[in-house]
Amino acid sequence: MDMHTVVVGTSGTTAEDVVAVARHGARVELSAAAVEALAAARLIVDALAAKPEPVYGVSTGFGALASRHISHELRAQLQRNIVRSHAAGMGPRVEREVVRALMFLRLKTVASGHTGVRPEVAQTMADLLNAGITPVVHEYGSLGCSGDLAPLSHCALTLMGEGEAEGPDGTVRPAGELLAAHGITPVELAEKEGLALLNGTDGMLGMLVMALADLKNLYTSADITAALCLEALLGTDKVLAPELHAIRPHPGQGVSADNMLRVLAGSGLTGRHADVTGDAPRVQDAYSVRCAPQVNGAGRDTLDHAAVVAGRELASSVDNPVVLPDGRVESNGNFHGAPVAYVLDFLAIVAADLGSICERRTDRLLDKNRSHGLPPFLADDAGVDSGLMIAQYTQAALVSEMKRLAVPASADSIPSSAMQEDHVSMGWSAARKLRTAVDNLTRIVAVELYAATRAVELRAAEGLVPAPASQAAVAALRAAGAEGPGPDRFLAPDLAAADTFVREGRLVAAVEPVTGPLA
Repeated sequence: MDMHTVVVGTSGTTAEDVVAVARHGARVELSAAAVEALAAARLIVDALAAKPEPVYGVSTGFGALASRHISHELRAQLQRNIVRSHAAGMGPRVEREVVRALMFLRLKTVASGHTGVRPEVAQTMADLLNAGITPVVHEYGSLGCSGDLAPLSHCALTLMGEGEAEGPDGTVRPAGELLAAHGITPVELAEKEGLALLNGTDGMLGMLVMALADLKNLYTSADITAALCLEALLGTDKVLAPELHAIRPHPGQGVSADNMLRVLAGSGLTGRHADVTGDAPRVQDAYSVRCAPQVNGAGRDTLDHAAVVAGRELASSVDNPVVLPDGRVESNGNFHGAPVAYVLDFLAIVAADLGSICERRTDRLLDKNRSHGLPPFLADDAGVDSGLMIAQYTQAALVSEMKRLAVPASADSIPSSAMQEDHVSMGWSAARKLRTAVDNLTRIVAVELYAATRAVELRAAEGLVPAPASQAAVAALRAAGAEGPGPDRFLAPDLAAADTFVREGRLVAAVEPVTGPLA
């Protein structure tokens, strides 16, 4: 297979596979082992379906209606009905990459051979992804328990040729038309298949995996911006010495300190406050500067924990009931989203705190009473020019929203399905607010970068020589369209350019030729 094809097997998948399919349109192919496992599990379901005894999800109703035994002639209708009735989402459309992650992860579980879905249904799921057909999924409809029910139902509806979907050209059309245009035959669901397509943590897991990828870039970017601020404030890099971090051996802390130290290597600005500014001797820098490795590092350790949870979930087969290797079909509670929901909320907390410390450093750069000789608001002619005064307002507004988004969704639960489903995870909600938080954090880091690079350039104009890595960051940001010091101008385009620069990982890419690979 070429590098653009992801093979779905029987033993889970990787975070890199999820990102490749969701964001980059990688093709999907079922392995021979997956097809074999699908067929074997289907034989077990068919045998149970032929028996007179009721089996949940095969020959019964669902949820609080599980007590009703469904006759053979109504079972196809039962499977269609669960999809149609559960496709009850409301609100704005969910992003294309989220829906593709949702579809791919459901296919991953189906291909495990524990769901009883026929091979041809799994193949149709892969065909949809490969055709670039993306079901219309709505913001609201999942409680994060019994799976992401409404979002997955909208995906299953498209498999049936019903509802609406977005084609590869971005146009929303009736799903049946899109399937026909791509030569895909809608599926006719058999026993258990409707339920198996709906019952998983795939939406919240997909959003977790993508958030982890984004946050990895942002934490490295924030190490760089923290180093730039330390340099612009004429701080000391002695606090980054590895022996200081070795005696408090949190792994992320040491990584962040090392990143900052490498960015600052060769700087002519660090430790120069006394002889450059005429300040009273400064024994220590402010917490937002001195404690950057501790805060950034604690967030990094949280990312590592969340990645462990995501890896376990990626290796899981989440359905109810499940087909076991010995032929049993057993009910279970593995669809409960608590493990994923908790780390989604945890990440929103650390993202909010990272945003907060970035904003505090930005504010310090702009305040002439605390910036050790920089002009007020980094303005060209303070009073006539306002400089970056309102950029900090924007950053502060984003930080304030980040704090609201840090309130955990997983601490809530609301009963559903006539009290049968009386405790739920709210994991989908945790994932949705984390996406907003990551988006906001990117903007916050971008504002810090914009302010820090301007401050470093102002120091350079005084005859001080920034670190080679700092010079590389400044040059790359300016080349990306975010201008340097000067009289006031329309600021929003500069901030947008800085946002794109950080979001696309270009800040990290700009300094690594100087620093070597940063963690």
